[in-house]
Amino acid sequence: MRRGRPQGATALLSLGEIPPTVALGRAIPEPTIHRLNNRWRGDPALERDPFMKHLILSLSLIGAVALTACGKKEEAAPAAAPAPAAAPAAAPAPAPLPELKVAIDPTYQPFTFKTPDGKPTGFDVDIADALCKEIKRQCVYVEQVWDGMIPGLQAKKYDVIISSMSITDERMQVVDFTDKYYNTPSRIVVKADTPFTDLKSLKGKKLGVLKGSTQEKYAMGELKPAGATIVPYEAQDQVYLDIKSGRLDGTVADQVEVNGGFLSKPEGAGYGFVGPVLKDPKYFGYGAGVALRKGETALKDELNAAIKAIRANGTYDTIAKKYFNFDVYGE
Repeated sequence: MRRGRPQGATALLSLGEIPPTVALGRAIPEPTIHRLNNRWRGDPALERDPFMKHLILSLSLIGAVALTACGKKEEAAPAAAPAPAAAPAAAPAPAPLPELKVAIDPTYQPFTFKTPDGKPTGFDVDIADALCKEIKRQCVYVEQVWDGMIPGLQAKKYDVIISSMSITDERMQVVDFTDKYYNTPSRIVVKADTPFTDLKSLKGKKLGVLKGSTQEKYAMGELKPAGATIVPYEAQDQVYLDIKSGRLDGTVADQVEVNGGFLSKPEGAGYGFVGPVLKDPKYFGYGAGVALRKGETALKDELNAAIKAIRANGTYDTIAKKYFNFDVYGE
C-alpha cells in the first residue's frame, strides 16, 4: 500500500479538535492547543508524520499571537478638539424713535416747500427736525392744504402743525400753541408804479390771499371795505401764478415768504411793497408757533423746552442763517 496519512490524523480531524474558528482567524482556546500537543507527543504515528508536526506547530504559533493580541489594552480615541468659541452676538439695532406726525403746507417758500425730488424742506421743516431731535421723536411729514390744517389736527390726522401758523386769539379758542419760534410781518404787494397814499388807493384792485390765513383776515377786515376785491386761494403759489398771468393785481402775504416766493424771482419783476408794515396782533397774532390739540400739556411742555434748547445751543441760528440775513425770530 502507498503510505498515506495515519488514521490517527484522520480521526483527530474528524473529532473536531481543530475548531472552525481557525479558518476565520479567531483565537484558538489554549486548552485545545494543549490537548493536541499531548496527543502528538503520546502517539508515535503522529510524531513521525511531518504534516501533523507542521499543523501542531502552526496552531501553537496562532494561539500565542492571539493571546498576545487579546492582552493588549485598547487605546482610547483622542479627545475631540474643543469647539471654537462662538462669535459675540451683534449688538441689537436701536429701537426706532416714536413718530411725531407734522402737518405742513409745502407751498410757502422759504418756510415750507419741496426740493426738485419732492422732499419737504425749508425753515419750518428744519426747525421741526431740530425739535424732534430734542424730544427724541421721528418727524413724519403730512401735506395738508392750509384751509384744512386745524380741522385735520382736530381729526387726529397728525400730531402738530409746524408750518408758519400764527398764534392768534381766534385760533387759540380751538387749538393750543407753543411759544413762538419766529415772527415776521406781512405786506401788501402790487405793481411798483401803483400810486398809493392809503388803503383807499387799492380800490378796484383784485388781490389774491391764502385761504384761512391771517392775511385773508386782514384783507377782508381792512381792504375789502376800502374797495378792493379779495380772492382766496388754496395755496400761495397759486396766487403768484395768477398775478403772473394778469388775473390778479397783487397779494397780501408774509413779507419774508413773498420776497422769497415771488419778488426775488423773474415773475416778480416790476412788483413791490406798498403801504405800512402789517403786524397788528388783532389780525396777525403773536408770531408763528407749533399748533397742537388742546389738553396735550406734556407734548406742549416738551416742545417749549426744545425751542428754548435750540435757541440756546446755536442750532436755531445755524438754521436761520441758511435762509435769512436778518433776525427772523423777531420781536
